[in-house]
Amino acid sequence: MSESTDVLNEEQTDFKRSLGLVDSTLIVSGTMIGSGIFIVSADMGRNVGSTGWLLLLWVLTGVITVAAALSYGELAGMMPKAGGQYVYIQRAYNSLTGFVYGWTVFTVIQTGTIAAVAVAFTKFSAVFIPALNPENVILTLGSIKITIGSLYAIASIVLLTWLNSRGVQAGKLIQNVFTSAKIIALLGLIIVGISLGLGSGTLAANFDNAWEATKTTLDPDGNVVSVLPLTGIALLLAFGTSMIGSLFSADSWNNVTFIAGEIKNPRRNIPLSLFLGTLIVTTIYALANISYLSLLPLKGDPAATDVLSRGIQFAEYDRVGTAAASVIFGDIGVGIMALLIMISTFGCNNGLILAGARLYYAMAKDGLFPKQASQLNRHSVPAKALWLQCLWASILCLSGRYGDLLDYCTFASLCFYIVTIGGIFLLRRKEPNTERPYRAFGYPLVPIIYIVAGLLICVILLKEKTFNTGMGLLIAGLGIPVYYFTQRGQKA
Repeated sequence: MSESTDVLNEEQTDFKRSLGLVDSTLIVSGTMIGSGIFIVSADMGRNVGSTGWLLLLWVLTGVITVAAALSYGELAGMMPKAGGQYVYIQRAYNSLTGFVYGWTVFTVIQTGTIAAVAVAFTKFSAVFIPALNPENVILTLGSIKITIGSLYAIASIVLLTWLNSRGVQAGKLIQNVFTSAKIIALLGLIIVGISLGLGSGTLAANFDNAWEATKTTLDPDGNVVSVLPLTGIALLLAFGTSMIGSLFSADSWNNVTFIAGEIKNPRRNIPLSLFLGTLIVTTIYALANISYLSLLPLKGDPAATDVLSRGIQFAEYDRVGTAAASVIFGDIGVGIMALLIMISTFGCNNGLILAGARLYYAMAKDGLFPKQASQLNRHSVPAKALWLQCLWASILCLSGRYGDLLDYCTFASLCFYIVTIGGIFLLRRKEPNTERPYRAFGYPLVPIIYIVAGLLICVILLKEKTFNTGMGLLIAGLGIPVYYFTQRGQKA
């Protein structure tokens, strides 16, 4: 028998529906919780300088995220297919819009996030393995510096890709174990932190003048240049730009829609997992920030040498979670938090790697991605799509430019959420008789709330971060000529 026949016999034509509601909910939660919750509150604290406004940012992030998840539930119930959001956009709009979304996901959003999370995993692994620190360069190729750490990050991506290529059960096991572990650890940090804070008076002190907002500007060396009061339009602009940190700490909840082909009873379980997963994580995020405020003063001095004097605003390397843990556990807290973030980022990347390949599989089925990505291996997973994703994410790790690319696509990613939720209104008009096992909660008010909030943030970003938002639009826009080139090649 020929080799090609052997390969054909090993391939499967359909996904196996083996993920239940708990699995799906843990995928939602696991892909949301990475390293952001342990870091971004420092920058947010510098931008708004107020306990009240900081907590309001996290609460509104939760409201907006849950509103989006509730809206996506209708689309997930209508189209329980592999590819999720790509499928929704293509059906509501057209093939071009769907391709541009998939193009942006592959070039930056998914692969760039995988690369960034792998590097975060490496940075915290370096607490235990100093050789992984970025100064340990082993080869320089022009502007690219290959370090032991970058190879370690790539190795973690390759390992998770290989494990997920062995079947969805392997990916599910990793996801369930690591997500459960980090949720339990975060809850422990929250309970202990708030308990200590109530006794120390730190939380009460942080609520003195809770709504007096200020913006702290630093020079490149980390010294304070100015502390300006914020009111009116200036406060709104600071609020909008600060929300990017919390929104992206709560991002990637939509990844569960990519794996709809492997979820049992998807018309019920995907909408439910979207709601439950986002609700769990946004609640944990709000409580985690209360825990930080219970242990650390919000305001501090960047020149101080201890965590209490530096406060949340000036936590060393913005590692608020590490500073909070050191208050509870002393010096050993650094190691404890590093281990927690390693668990968190490893589990997060597993979910991202597992889900992303299913979107490229769906695109390949439509002739909009290399044909090989549409093949399932003998374990009923799109292994070739997984390895293509692995390859590009690894290149982004080596390039050192993935952080810039993620910044550029912040705006584009938010735009696609708005576009997708707008598709609910289009499909209700275009397909009024299509079966909808679940209808968007609070329609039309809840979807409109998300669209209005998202557009407002986009307008603020266009004004405050014009270059980065422009680059995001450029990367997404490059998908248009690629689409037409691909179509011309198919017709030829």
